[in-house]
Amino acid sequence: MATTKTAKKTTRKADQYNDPKYNYQDYWTGREYEHAAEEMAINRLLKGKHFEQAIDVGGGYGRLSKFLTKYADKVTLAEPSQQQLDIGKIYLKDMPSVERKLLQAADLKMPASSVDLVLVVRVLHHLPDPSAEFNEISRVLKPGGNFILEFANDAHFLNRLRYGVRGKSVPIKPVDISSEANKNDKELPFVNHHPKAIIKLLHKAGFEVESVLSGSNLRSPKLKKVLGKKPLLAAESVLQPMLAPLYFGPSIWLKLRKK
Repeated sequence: MATTKTAKKTTRKADQYNDPKYNYQDYWTGREYEHAAEEMAINRLLKGKHFEQAIDVGGGYGRLSKFLTKYADKVTLAEPSQQQLDIGKIYLKDMPSVERKLLQAADLKMPASSVDLVLVVRVLHHLPDPSAEFNEISRVLKPGGNFILEFANDAHFLNRLRYGVRGKSVPIKPVDISSEANKNDKELPFVNHHPKAIIKLLHKAGFEVESVLSGSNLRSPKLKKVLGKKPLLAAESVLQPMLAPLYFGPSIWLKLRKK
């Protein structure tokens, strides 16, 4: 879920996620490994911590908001799609500590320095320039507060090989991986980011990196079919911290602290 194509367009609706023909819950059917790998990363980054107030920014129907209640007394699902919030009303019916709000990531409409933890997962691929969103997250976080960020990694190992055989380096600028048919103003952008570029923007917004993980390192339909979820997750547990310095996987996780 996301808010804008550029920092100037801060009120754009999450078109795809408001489409009555599209159910984001269905997307996760067959992606049990990816979901569990994300929960594993969050557990690793938040181990031993507990918070009063957390925000799941762009969290869709609350897939991870429910999980976040392990770590926070109150969780706000801040989501720009009313359809996703409506699905979340059912999904989160037994979670009174999760509040659903129709909000844009660049305009969270919360007091400054009012929350302890912000989670952003699978959002940056809709944000070619997340500067405005990072600044807003910095504004609402308390000094010393934690920001857990996941994003699609354009510099993953296989991509570096693809560029390398052509004698090129992975671009620092965001890479639009949308199909040609979807590259228009009516569709949400779909981009992958270089970790170095994202970390540079985060530093400008007042964050420092405390931990890095490489996520979904074995994301492959063939591997999932052959090995199954349990062996893949056993390997994932070892690989997340081991491969982090290499920015190896298709997903990068950062634990950040507001200065």
